[in-house]
This record gives sequence, structure tokens and C-alpha cells, in this order.
Amino acid sequence: MGWGRVAFAVGAAVAFGHSPQAAQAQEEVQLPEIIVTPSGRVAPPARPASSGSATAQTPVYPQYVVTPTGRPESISRVVGTVQIITRDTIERSTAKSVTELLADNAVGFQSEWTRGQTSLNIRGGATEGQGRDFRSQVLVLINGHRAGTANLSKLSIADIDRIEIVRGPSSVVYGSQNMGGVINLIMKTGRSAPGSFLDAATGSWGLAQGKLQHGGRTGGFDYYVGLSGGRQDDYHIGGGKIEENTMWSRRGATGSFGQQINEFNRVDVNMRTDGVYDTGFRGSSSNLFAFDTRTNQTYDVTYTGRLPNGRANWFFQHYGAIDIDDLNNPNPLNIGTTRTSVDHNRRTQYILGTRLQPRVNLWQGNDLLLGWDWEESRLRSDRATVGLPGAAAVRQLPPFDNNQTDNVNAFYFEDAQTLFDRFTIRGGVRRTFGKTTFEPTPFQTATSGGKDYALTTYSAGATYQALDWLSFRLGTSTGFRAPTASDLSPGSTVTFTGNRIFGNPALKPETSKQLEAGTTIAFNPWRIDLAVFENVISDRIVTQTRIGVTPTTTDTINNPGDVVVRGVELQAEADLMRTLHVSRPGPWRWTMFGNGYYNFDMEDKGAPLSANTRNAQRMYRSQAVIGTRFGQTGGPWHDWSIQITGVFRGPMWYDTEENFAAGVEPTTTFIHRKGGFWVFNTRGEVTLYGNTKAYIAVNNIFDLNRHPIFIALDTTPCILNPTRQNGACGNSMPGREFIVGMQSRW
Repeated sequence: MGWGRVAFAVGAAVAFGHSPQAAQAQEEVQLPEIIVTPSGRVAPPARPASSGSATAQTPVYPQYVVTPTGRPESISRVVGTVQIITRDTIERSTAKSVTELLADNAVGFQSEWTRGQTSLNIRGGATEGQGRDFRSQVLVLINGHRAGTANLSKLSIADIDRIEIVRGPSSVVYGSQNMGGVINLIMKTGRSAPGSFLDAATGSWGLAQGKLQHGGRTGGFDYYVGLSGGRQDDYHIGGGKIEENTMWSRRGATGSFGQQINEFNRVDVNMRTDGVYDTGFRGSSSNLFAFDTRTNQTYDVTYTGRLPNGRANWFFQHYGAIDIDDLNNPNPLNIGTTRTSVDHNRRTQYILGTRLQPRVNLWQGNDLLLGWDWEESRLRSDRATVGLPGAAAVRQLPPFDNNQTDNVNAFYFEDAQTLFDRFTIRGGVRRTFGKTTFEPTPFQTATSGGKDYALTTYSAGATYQALDWLSFRLGTSTGFRAPTASDLSPGSTVTFTGNRIFGNPALKPETSKQLEAGTTIAFNPWRIDLAVFENVISDRIVTQTRIGVTPTTTDTINNPGDVVVRGVELQAEADLMRTLHVSRPGPWRWTMFGNGYYNFDMEDKGAPLSANTRNAQRMYRSQAVIGTRFGQTGGPWHDWSIQITGVFRGPMWYDTEENFAAGVEPTTTFIHRKGGFWVFNTRGEVTLYGNTKAYIAVNNIFDLNRHPIFIALDTTPCILNPTRQNGACGNSMPGREFIVGMQSRW
């Protein structure tokens, strides 16, 4: 593909970055920096860069300060691309989970298997379909530590202060499972979210959800408490048909407590629980009888401090997580496998970890980060099946994942040196030592012993602040994922659909390597971030059909062919009043926002020779969100605004697990191309009195009947093989949805 077409695609996608902040005052102002430490607490704003008097060149948007390097610093000094979803964006969203929030902000490809299970792809790195973070190539963090899950559908947006998305590998600071990117959910605290906040909403298909939050300070002590919950019945698809077995319920709670010991030392404690319950799981067999309960709990204790002269800082964090997937997937009607009335697989992961990150300023302009990480992760699971009366006998099977214990120690450093106040060079190296131990697993006889591994990862790059409003960056980084006990075991597991997968003791870890160049322009009234990247994923752990055996028997291998993804990403936001040179807009506000990407090369070099395409699967060729918000703030009328957003879910390729009727596809390994489509949403809000406002939202305005991953929609005639389904035929996403609600602060 020519670079001219690339440039055209970037312009056509025009995806604009972070959502606009609160409306600007009538006169031009310099908004404060947003600074968040690795523990998620907000630090005082840094002094803004010198730019002279407030002229037309003064950036009107904040100079974001982010933490992907393990230290709070200006986004203009970070080598990689960081996408920020702010609290303002979160509180204006009608998303029911982090999955929906990321999809509405074009973070990456979302498979959205069910309302409780989703996989994500960023720059070719993908989370595993069931959301198991120990199999993921995208790392999900909470307050900078491992969350224990990569299934973002089980995580609520209720108590999140902001989200930092690091696009591309960042393993020097964060270790394994971040070959495509890192998603860091930073939770609210009494310092970042003081006061009380209530949000209650109702809507289509029996929707009822709400959140109640309160934060405060007493002397040197601060606290935060948040409660949230919701439910919804089966949704209707485009055209009005009920999509059975798509109901869900959710509940969660968060508590945060902080103590400012003195001017230089602080302790924070954060605890949270979240989950979806009795969530319908239709899957590729359109199952009306399957449902899941998936929960996640974490805690972290953080101690931060510094010397009075600021030459040394330290960060210590102890954390834990319990992640549970309780899967119920019977096959009462599907005659392609053994029919069951119960097939129950419960998987529990326990995590304990410690992070120590001292920082030292060796000389002027220098910032040296040292780090030590220790983590132990234990996986325990079981499985029980019950056959139908009169059906063939059902034997008990091993659970999907073999029991295992992982121990990891890692040592790393990253040094950053600033020259002439504008040029920063940085580089770091991490050495990770791990051991995966096989533990006894129910009905599995081939799990014993373990395997050690040691890997070195690195990052390097430079940034140049050419002008106060213009910066450039160039960098490279690497990532990896170690095999699991199931990957390494010579035994086999059997999926709900009857596929038998054998492990491979000779597996190597997966690795990735990225090159990236980018620029950021914060020039009133625009803020634009543009990046060009290449990410190469090697030694992918995949399954391969065993030759001469039934096609449902596969072996785990390292694919000898790389996945190579090259693309461009664009983020931007604009104040349209200033763009149109409205000198005195008064109370009127008009902004534009969005973001997106275009992968001009996404080749799977390890695809079988018989494959009908070399395009990598389960990732969009392009994705974008573009929106505008118009309204008034501070005028004689009540404050009000209306927002319209378009989300483009681009074309993607997929060798689907759906079983089609004869003649629908040439072979069972045929890779389908799904075309792209737009979904439009709108939201209006008005202040009723004081800090109380009402809002109304409409999602999927044009009532489309589509789906981001499944080929067969739930329509007539049915193109699937009815003998391989469980009560329905195909899958569709939600149709037009109405939501009304109220938000209040005090």
C-alpha cells in the first residue's frame, strides 16, 4: 500500500483524542496539569511551562502528566503513545463496563462475546478470549499493579478516576503480558474525588443502575467510599427481536484510606470488589442455557516519600488480587458433542505481590528509576459435568486450565536525562526470572514438575520539546508472555465444545518488539497527537490441528511466523468556538473530540499456506470515534449540552468458531471478512439546580442489527447448522437503547 493512501486514510479516519475537559471560561485560560502518581493519588499541579503572556499560541488544553514509566511526568516527555480517558469522559458515558467505555473511545478491537466476556486487541497484541490475564498479551492494571484479569467486562467504571492506555509493549516497568499495550485503571481516592456524588439511571430492557460515592479529608487523613450496582434484562436487537440469554447484573464497592504522615511521606490503602453475576453466555453456538458469574477483588497498600531536597524518592507497594470465573455452559441440544445438563468450570486465581521503586536524581536533569518486583500467582480450578437422562454417559474432564503456581522476581532500571530543558533521552532494561510449577489438577494425570524461564526486555528512546506547543518522540520497546502450565503440559484439556487441546513442554515465551515515532501539537485551539508504529509479535503460542486425527484434536505450538502490524494513530481535540474565531462566545461552548487508528499492514506470516488471506485475525483494519458537544455554561439559562458521537468499527478478518449450514463457506477454516460499520450515540444533559443535572441518552440511534465479531446475525433465514446450536441461531448486538438519569454533587 502506498504512503499516499496511508495519508489519505489518516485524514479520512480523523479520529480525535481525549474528550474535552470542562468548558473553558469566556477568556482564554491555562488549564492545570493533571498529575497522578503510580499509586493513583493526585499530586499538586506542577508549574506550567513558560510561554510568555496568554496569546493565541497559549495551549488551551492541559499538559497531561502520566505514569507509564513508573514516575509522574509530562506526557510530552514519554516516548510511547499514551491515550487518556479522563473522569469527565467517564462520567458522561453510559457504558456499563470498562469494555463498553474502551469501545466507545476506539482503544482497540473489542470482540464482545457476551455482556460479561470480551477480548481486546491493541497493536496486534490480544487478550485471551476468556479474559485470563496469565494468557493475555495486553496487561490490565489497577493502581499500577496487576488486576488479575484481562476481561474488562467484569470491571465497572463507577469508581475509576481515569484510565491510562499505553499503546505498545512497556515491559521494563510492568513485566509480562504487555506485548500490545497496558491499560491502567486509576481508582478514585479522598484526595482526587472529595465530596459526594450520586448517579442513578433507568432505561430500555429493564435497565436500573446507580452509584453513590463520598470522599473527604480530616486533618492528614482522607477517605473514599463508593457503592455501585445495576441490572438489565435481555436486550432487543435492531428490528425489535429479543436476544434471549443476554441479561446481566452487576455490583461493586471501593474503599480508599490515606494518611499524610508528614510533608514528605504518605501511606495509601485501597480495596475494591467488582463483578457480573448470572450473565447470559450465548457464544458461537447461540447457547440459551449458559451463564457465567465473574468477579474480581484487589487491594493495595502504598508508601510514598521523598527527601526534603527532592534528590531521592521512593515508592513501595504491596498488593493482592482474587479473580474468579464461574462458568456454566451446558450443551443440552447440540448433538455435535456429548449432551450435558451441567458443565460447570470454576477457576480462581490468587495473587500476592510487592513492588519497590526508588528514584534518584544523580545530577542536574537526571532521573534514575530502580525497581524490584516479586509476585506469586496461584491458579486453582475444577470442573463437573452431568449428562442428560437417556443420553450417552458423560465422563468427568479436567478443567480448562491446569492448576499452577507462578513465582516471579524481576530487577530493572530506567534512566532519563534531560538536556537543555527540551531534549530527553531515556533507556531501561529488565531481567525477569520466573518459575511455573505444575500442581495436581482434577482428572488430569499429566501435570507434574515445572519450568524456569529468564528473559531480558528493554526500552529506549528520546523526546524533543521543540516549542512549548510542539514535541517529537522516537522509541523502541519489547514485551513478552511466558507459557502457562496448560500450554506446557503433555496432557490435554477439553473445551465446552468438545475440542481436545494438548500442551507442549518445549514451548518458548512469546515476545514482541516495537518501533514508534510520534508528535504532539498543543496549539490553541487544537491538541493533536500523531504516531506511526511497527509492532512484531514472535513465537506466538497457538494451536495446530493434529494431522491424521479428527479436526477437533489440536497441539500447542510456537508459531514460526510473526504477526507484523504497522499503522498510524491520531488523537485530537478542538475548541470550535476559537477555531471559528468567535471572539466573545459568552456562555456558548462547542468542542470536537475523538481518536482512531489505521493499520495499513497487519500480516500474519504464520498463517497456513491454505489460508485465503494473510491479514491478522480479530483486529480492526481501522477504528475511530468522532464526536462533538454543543451547549452553554454560566449563561442566564441553566447549563446544558448535547453530545453526538459516531463510533466506527472497521473491517476485520476471522476464522469463526460458528458452525455454518452446508454451502455457506467453502471450508471450515475459511477466514471471513467482516465489513466496517458506524454506530451513532447521543446524550443531552441540563442542570436542574445547583450541582444536580438530568440527562438522557440514546445508543445505536439508527437501530442497526450488527455484531463486531460474529458472522451469523440472529436473523431469518438462519445460516448456521441448527444441529450445532443450543436454542437460537446467531448473535446480534443491542439495538436502539434509551437511558434517562440524574447526577448530583454536594
